[in-house]
Amino acid sequence: MNLHQFRFVQEAVRRNLNLTEAAQALHTSQPGVSKGIIELEEELGIDIFVRHGKRIKRVTEPGLQVLKSIEIILREVNNLKRIGEQYAAQDSGTLSIATTHTQARYVLPVPVARLRQIYPKVGISLHQGSPDQVARMVLEDVAEIGVATESLGNYPELITLPCYEWQHVLVLPVDHPLLARERIALEDLAQVPLITYHPSFTGRSRIDQAFALRQLRPHVVLEAIDSDVIKTYVKLGLGVGIVAEMAMQGENQSPELVARPAAQLFGHNLARVAFKRGAYLRQFVLRFAELLSERLTREQIQRAMSGTPDAYEL
Repeated sequence: MNLHQFRFVQEAVRRNLNLTEAAQALHTSQPGVSKGIIELEEELGIDIFVRHGKRIKRVTEPGLQVLKSIEIILREVNNLKRIGEQYAAQDSGTLSIATTHTQARYVLPVPVARLRQIYPKVGISLHQGSPDQVARMVLEDVAEIGVATESLGNYPELITLPCYEWQHVLVLPVDHPLLARERIALEDLAQVPLITYHPSFTGRSRIDQAFALRQLRPHVVLEAIDSDVIKTYVKLGLGVGIVAEMAMQGENQSPELVARPAAQLFGHNLARVAFKRGAYLRQFVLRFAELLSERLTREQIQRAMSGTPDAYEL
């Protein structure tokens, strides 16, 4: 048996048992993947997959156990590579970060710039996607660290730690009638067109839950994943925007728009950092996590990675 066979099995499962897609992802041929899996099964003396003709239909009971062992083996192989890279060149390499657009645009620039000052030989590879895509990128070793608000805690294969709290804000044109109210209520918002995030991004679930609890139906006329896009359409008068507070802070403020805090309406959101369970984290990865939040220290992260994530609370 060899690592190629292990990767064939792992990738086949990742690609929903489609060997053609698995072969493409591994830059090899479909017959080669099929042959490698069969040879591994023959060597182990068990069927990893149930087949119907030449098609793989599902993973067998012993196959599930094999898959768990393969995950551990390949994870440790990646750890060995990272250990080698760290001690061969302790102050250089590439930090791969998976995150959402909002985090990449408004939160990460400062810690990324500070990391580059500390480790000038470290390059940054930034991968953007939905929270679920962020989780998958960390699990599939595309990224070493993930940063998002939604979904990360839904994956038991990830170690996730609270990073910082934030709230939504209402964004209105300076002449909007709602600004005359001392407090804007959910009932007020239910009467006007709204512009906010796509349902899977940037705390949108909290917005929907708040309206649902009051048995209100919001009139969302436009959804986007980009806060700047939302603000642009608010300026055009299409509706009231609901965005993450960092999109309206500092240099991101606009003289044409007014922001009102909305924590009393939608509560607070918790951004999290995620690491693959059991992964070896290089020193500059730990340092970057520390730069993301004053509440995160390498000792806390290492304690969580060793199996006690519940010991740390924001």
